[in-house]
Amino acid sequence: MKYPFTYPHVIQNPFGEKLVFESIEKENGEEKVIVTNEVRPGSGPPFHVHFKQDEFLKVTHGKMGYQIDGEAERFLEPGESVLFKRGQMHRFWNAGEGMLECTGWVQPANSLDYFLTGIYESMNKAGKAEGDPFDSAFLMVRYKSEYDLKEIPGFVKSVIFPITAFIGKILGKYKHFKDAPAPLK
Repeated sequence: MKYPFTYPHVIQNPFGEKLVFESIEKENGEEKVIVTNEVRPGSGPPFHVHFKQDEFLKVTHGKMGYQIDGEAERFLEPGESVLFKRGQMHRFWNAGEGMLECTGWVQPANSLDYFLTGIYESMNKAGKAEGDPFDSAFLMVRYKSEYDLKEIPGFVKSVIFPITAFIGKILGKYKHFKDAPAPLK
């Protein structure tokens, strides 16, 4: 896959998350993206799933809370790690009082950097977690085979997002997504 960014590639949202895509490495014939992150106290991504990727995080500083959907919350200290397997709905957050810092990877790399860059830019543009309605709809519709967010109602995902994405296309709102990688089937 051709990656649209040079590495390291840094993204930040206005809600306390900074993610650095450090590099792309090849392991067992599959590309994986090496990441580091910083998360402010109380912040972290909502329940989400990577349908086609495994995600590994190791705490280097602070305290991480995490939860796999349907299971109890768990906590990690520096040196401890978690592997979220593909298809496993999960969330994590900074459960401490100082900055949470982690290292890790996501494999295969697929479109993760592009998707999350678009999501973070949408949040920054709108100044709210839901992001810009047109950009969010475009990304969630285009990459629905790869990623999902639990908190978005099914009706919104199956009806509202496709209609919004269609209207956005008619209005010419997606020129900045002209190089979007094709979604995986």
